[in-house]
Amino acid sequence: MEPKAMANENFFIVVRGKSRKGFSRGCIGRVESETPCGEMTVLLYGCGSNSGTPKNRGVLNREDTCALTRHQAQLLLYISSAGKRYELVCNVPLFSAICALTQNDLVVVRHRKGHLPGMVKNLMQIGKKDSKADLHMLGFQVEFVNNVYNLSSKKAAMVQLFSAADISQVIPSNSNPLELHLSDSSFGSLSRKTLTRIQSMPNVETCTKQDVWNHGEQRDVQNQQTDSSQTRLEVGSMVEVVSDGGITVYGVIRWLGIPEEKTKEWAGIELDYEVDGCSDGKYGGQRYFTCESNKALFLPISKCSPDSRFFCSSTEKHKVREIPPVPLNEDLEEDAPPVPESKALSLFLGRMKGIQGHINSCYLDATLFSLFSSSVVVDRICQKPAEPQQPLNCTLRTIVNRLRRQGFVPAECVMNFRKQLGCDTFRTDEKDPEEFISVLFQKVLCIEPLLKLRSEGETSQGANTLQIFLEKEQLQHIPTVQQLLDTSCMSEDLKFEMVPSCLIIQMPRFGNKYKMFSHIIPSMELDITDLLHNSPRECFICGHLAEFECPQCLPDRKLQPGRIKQYCLTCNTQVHSHPSRCSHFPRAVTVPADAAADTPVLRHTMQLFAVLCIQTSHYVSFVKYGPEPHSWVFFDSMADRCGDDQSGYNIPEIRACPELGDFLCQSEEEQARSNPLQAPELVRRLLCDSYMLLYQSTDAPPSKPNNQES
Repeated sequence: MEPKAMANENFFIVVRGKSRKGFSRGCIGRVESETPCGEMTVLLYGCGSNSGTPKNRGVLNREDTCALTRHQAQLLLYISSAGKRYELVCNVPLFSAICALTQNDLVVVRHRKGHLPGMVKNLMQIGKKDSKADLHMLGFQVEFVNNVYNLSSKKAAMVQLFSAADISQVIPSNSNPLELHLSDSSFGSLSRKTLTRIQSMPNVETCTKQDVWNHGEQRDVQNQQTDSSQTRLEVGSMVEVVSDGGITVYGVIRWLGIPEEKTKEWAGIELDYEVDGCSDGKYGGQRYFTCESNKALFLPISKCSPDSRFFCSSTEKHKVREIPPVPLNEDLEEDAPPVPESKALSLFLGRMKGIQGHINSCYLDATLFSLFSSSVVVDRICQKPAEPQQPLNCTLRTIVNRLRRQGFVPAECVMNFRKQLGCDTFRTDEKDPEEFISVLFQKVLCIEPLLKLRSEGETSQGANTLQIFLEKEQLQHIPTVQQLLDTSCMSEDLKFEMVPSCLIIQMPRFGNKYKMFSHIIPSMELDITDLLHNSPRECFICGHLAEFECPQCLPDRKLQPGRIKQYCLTCNTQVHSHPSRCSHFPRAVTVPADAAADTPVLRHTMQLFAVLCIQTSHYVSFVKYGPEPHSWVFFDSMADRCGDDQSGYNIPEIRACPELGDFLCQSEEEQARSNPLQAPELVRRLLCDSYMLLYQSTDAPPSKPNNQES
């Protein structure tokens, strides 16, 4: 059947399915023709600096796309990331408001310094149009305001170019936020890209901003009715304040009362970040509480609402007419990748970051953050996509995607996951991470055990964690993890059948009640070459192929104590001819039959990527978020709390700890000579409270799903 020709203005964004190369979700295109059954011949635009130029031609189904106007397509093309385009289109109210922006409208934009208010000065055409098929990309020229309270200034304001994805909030034109006094300012030079100034902003055929945003007065009345009927705010409550102009700030109530010359109850709020014009806890010359400068905001309690990031609202958002609805839940089909090193700090650092703890969940929160925030190891292991009918797996993916995209997972989301784990104790009781890890890999991810362990003469056994067992006198006062692993495996005659993708090691301690060593030094790299079954090993003395190993030689002070000792036939005879070693019992090692005596041995190492610690029955984690030695963060899902035990909420926090890298980069000799009690706070906590260390291998084959045939 012949397709019918379509109008040139038929633009779209791909919204469904993992399409073929070049047609992934978030790509922008134009329909050239379409058959009655909905099969379209399309022209797809490129990415990056050449986004406005068509690159590929292909076939798509109409149901896999969402129609766009030319203006919407041009705005989206300036967003280089296809994923960010899709996320913006899914946020229907925000995208509609952005499309309807006009000159001198107020917005809040994402900037390296945070979320900053600004004024739209111009809509800019970006790129050259060499052919009729090309499209100009569109970006917004935004003039920063000097502070939240006053936009007028004698100085020239800074003007920068932003894409639609950089705008996090649109402020209605019928309001003046916090009684701002607006004035035009000159602006500096723009980027070197080809730009054409559009003197007047176009009127886009979308709904007006009044259709998307409620008037400030109506919103205040609704908030007061909701607050008075549902939630009683008190000191310690987490709140948000929305100005008449729509700017939202968040904080914690530190004081309630009636200030001098006021007749109604006011609140003193400590904000999450500094705002020019705020105080350090003083109001009208009187101090009501103490905080950092520019963080104390005083206003009537009626203008405060519970923090919407942690309180669900039953009020439905206004639906927008112009943009066809996009299935929000379909975003789960494409999992967010681990957060790269370049974006980790901007996404994670601060309070209300990470996973919010609730009712003894710290063991689970710390484990999930360690495994999924930045490490690729679990993604490599779980290559099989989750089945839609497996709600437990889908719930986990929701948590992981939210963590990686937004940097925060609320307690309700995690509690939903805990309820599905099959045992009521997961919802209420204190547990250890190893119990959760077993359920996670066996029941949720449905993969084979991470480890395959073998003792001499026994069959292989599976496990997800490796518990260290040894006698305290076998090692020095402050051992390394490498020494603990070698000594434990040699004492138990335990070997790995293959290099594991992920190695989770439990330290010789039992909860918070008993620990064998007061301090343990994490090894950044574990060498497991000499712990592999049926793998070539190097003679400790001469370097030739080893045929024997000796557990009794492990602590020998004349032979590098703590190092595994394996020998070729000749060196084994010579070493054990010494009178002090005549009573040793070296045992034969299993090596491949075709291994040559002089073949160089390939070393197998694993890299540390996370450490779980416990102190007073509370679990926290240290996570390495990138290859740089100082790329470490500290995560506590219950770092602080707002309110009482009945109505309060835990505040998770993530802190950068580059000092950990300073210590771990030292040699073993320097680490052994250092005094842990004089180390920085977080370094001392790591050395003293280590409970479980997580290592990953970059060359190990992924584990198989339970139902996959060998």
